[in-house]
Amino acid sequence: MTTTWFITGTSSGFGRLLTERLLARGDRVAATLRRPEALDGLRATYGDRLWTAGLDVTDAGRVRSVVDEAFDALGTIDVVVNNAGYGLLASVEEASDEQIRRVIDTNLLGSVHVIRAALPHLRAQGRGRVLQVSTAGGQTTYPGMGYYHASKWGIEGFCETVAREIAPLGVALTIVEPGATPTGFGTSLDTAPALPAYEHTPAAETRRSFADGTFPVPNSGEKIADAMIGLVDSDAAPLRLPLGPDTYDDVHAALTARLAEHEAHRDVARSVAADATAG
Repeated sequence: MTTTWFITGTSSGFGRLLTERLLARGDRVAATLRRPEALDGLRATYGDRLWTAGLDVTDAGRVRSVVDEAFDALGTIDVVVNNAGYGLLASVEEASDEQIRRVIDTNLLGSVHVIRAALPHLRAQGRGRVLQVSTAGGQTTYPGMGYYHASKWGIEGFCETVAREIAPLGVALTIVEPGATPTGFGTSLDTAPALPAYEHTPAAETRRSFADGTFPVPNSGEKIADAMIGLVDSDAAPLRLPLGPDTYDDVHAALTARLAEHEAHRDVARSVAADATAG
């Protein structure tokens, strides 16, 4: 059975891998990217099974029009994949206002725009699903990536809410959390001039590990793309799908530590209830 996908950020990385694999197996793909000509080779091979449009997800009006055009052209879209993203590596003091706006506008608001534009169509169909590409950094943190985390923690909170709202309507949402993968993300990270004050801090250590190639990258982009496709094929719809041993281990450690700290404050939390016994 042919499945129709709408995918943002298809020029490289997971978006490109998904597009290539889906077309090769006979699916249809509506692929969006800043420069549609980057997919001319795939269009020559797969013809009208590949629909493309230029899109910058930070442009809310353009997002709405492109999503509407894709549904009009393809009739039905089964899966919407929010994949477009922007990485920023800088301590909180080092990043510029423009860089901060870009990471929030792309990773958080851009994904929000796509989901909001797609939901009326998915509701009308009475079925469909959204895959929101996040990261281990949507539930844990690494020094030097505070603004990236702000965008990813934000979109995960938004998507967790949306998933509960749309489940009764026949639409599912899964947050996909890939770990570090050699898709070019590390080399394409935006950076800011380093402040000497941070030279001997964890933020600088993170920066150096990306620069010298020692930051661990244990995952296969191809296997992650296949796992995302396999999730859709299985009809399973978990709220979150961790992909990568680093994601599993880092998120597990973060959740365990947060739960322990949460439990440590149980008594004081309960003590402020209006009906709590004084003393």
